[in-house]
Amino acid sequence: MDKLNTKWSFALWILLVTALVPMFTPQGKADRLVITALRISEAPSGLDDPVWQRSRTTSIPVKGRGAFSDEAGVVETRALYTADELYFLFRWDDPTHSTTKQSWVYDGKKWHHQPGNEDRIALLFEITRIDHFATRGCAVTCHSPADLPREQWRLATRTASEKGDLWHWTAARSAPYNYADDAWLTVAGNPSGSYRETGRRKDWGEGGDVRNQTPDGTRPLYMPNPRIVPSVPGFLLFEEAAEITDYSIFSPGDVIPFRLPRKPSGSRFDVKAQSRYTEGGWTVMVHRRLDTGNEDDVMFLPTRNYSFAIAVFDDSGDDHSKATLPLTLEFER
Repeated sequence: MDKLNTKWSFALWILLVTALVPMFTPQGKADRLVITALRISEAPSGLDDPVWQRSRTTSIPVKGRGAFSDEAGVVETRALYTADELYFLFRWDDPTHSTTKQSWVYDGKKWHHQPGNEDRIALLFEITRIDHFATRGCAVTCHSPADLPREQWRLATRTASEKGDLWHWTAARSAPYNYADDAWLTVAGNPSGSYRETGRRKDWGEGGDVRNQTPDGTRPLYMPNPRIVPSVPGFLLFEEAAEITDYSIFSPGDVIPFRLPRKPSGSRFDVKAQSRYTEGGWTVMVHRRLDTGNEDDVMFLPTRNYSFAIAVFDDSGDDHSKATLPLTLEFER
């Protein structure tokens, strides 16, 4: 599984490099959008808790890049915090409800991957100061040697003292377990600094997903366990999958998920989430303790402001995504 996760890590960062690095000009301090977290005494119970109406909605513009530079949208954002927890509520339009990722389909002779990706939202914060991140956002974390084409650039910091905290909610992989995958950003390479390797590092613990394929990659290895009622309807969790022993049971048109969510734990499970797709858009709540006690997480102090950036993905990766300019999080006191 480590090998599979390495491939997943590489693909994710190719995706994030193209999504979180829009060709915007640097922002001045006065130009940045500020998201203000309202202090509350009790945690919101969910997406529809009336307490959200007390917080200010900030309409954050997002913009595509490359072949999709003419695409734009808005992420409606609210923020709350208690004595020990920070909460975000995001709402954005998305014409597709994409909760699968490259599922297998059987044509009667062979198995093939269906097209399509998944919907998602990603946030990147500073753990320690990243030079120029506050004015240029994720563009300063994209590096490459001269011999690599742009699509192979890596997301990384320039020095080991610069660290970022990435929260990555995915509709096909993390949503079934109600969390956003938690990772952190450092220099590329391990430990040489080679740009051939991403600067992304997983927080300690389990999570992510397992690629459902045989060793030769020609067909699925797992199927739903007929003895188990799925705990999350519409998803095949790795913990609830059964190994396929007889492929003759399948008929043309049968579909089996390719990316199987794996139960999260540890620091990788720090960021909890709730989500709902309705009326042509996503509503997603993510929340995390202000201080997890982990070195791979940003520690939020209500006396400080924090720079961050957001990207949203519509059934895709690569260039077909939209990202924000640098943002500022402040805490109402």
